[in-house]
Amino acid sequence: MSFKIQQGLFKLDIVDHYAILGISLDSDTKQIRQRYLKIAQRLHPDTCKATSNAEKQQANQILSKLVNPAYEQLSKDGTRTEYLLILSQMGKTLTLDGGKITLVSESAKQLAQAIGNADQLYKKLLQSLALEQYTSIDKILGTIAQISELNLVYLMLKQGQIAPVKATQTFAAKPAAESQVKKIEPETPVSPVASYIRRAQEYLDRKNSAQAIVEMRDALKIEPNNSTCHGLMGLAYLQQNQMTMAKVHINKAWQANPKDPIAMKAKQELNKLVPSSDSKSKTSAEQSSSSGFLGGLFGGKKK
Repeated sequence: MSFKIQQGLFKLDIVDHYAILGISLDSDTKQIRQRYLKIAQRLHPDTCKATSNAEKQQANQILSKLVNPAYEQLSKDGTRTEYLLILSQMGKTLTLDGGKITLVSESAKQLAQAIGNADQLYKKLLQSLALEQYTSIDKILGTIAQISELNLVYLMLKQGQIAPVKATQTFAAKPAAESQVKKIEPETPVSPVASYIRRAQEYLDRKNSAQAIVEMRDALKIEPNNSTCHGLMGLAYLQQNQMTMAKVHINKAWQANPKDPIAMKAKQELNKLVPSSDSKSKTSAEQSSSSGFLGGLFGGKKK
């Protein structure tokens, strides 16, 4: 059984693990675990309160194919941090594109119009949805879709967008409940390299740097100055110990956007392996000074 959700981040080909668990984007490890255990208890075959075998099977499928992978991704600090970087980059990309997205859920539209209290309103709306998220098997996918759309709007607002996101109503011939799970094409194009970035990050997580390089080469053909792509390319070359190529791409990422999270991370990793020119100069100067001092003691000219 496959679950197709076509709202929010899912519509942009990104699995929204936070929406699946019904938690905010700033949740810590303890909060993530507490929420997961609560959901698992409701969906596990031994404790599920569904009345029919079909519903129990569906609950078990949701647990194994959606909830467990989401918890696996978010429960570890390292993978959670990397995942948040990808979400942050997506929010930035959409913001730079002008925030032209179509919102379906009322909660997302309400958050899109928030001015000054986005953080507080975001958590209030999310908590309201999360309370009902796993109370009924029929509500789960629809609620995940709404929370993911809420997360998407919040990510855009957090990228420094001045004007509220434009909230427009989507009119469809079919009921909204069906449109939440039926695959449809996005109304508005997003960055063409977003899917390349996601796949490259997944390959790097699995230490498959060669395939990550292939993805980033294709992405850079589309957006040659994309700082995230150059940063990921640099990280891939670092995994292969190809320092020269790593320097080239990391420097390009840094020049394109020194505030890009991926570029910053790549720069830090490079500096750990290759001392900066300043530190080299300092070391050479210290060695020269030391040599001169010792020479004065033991190697001076005889009178």
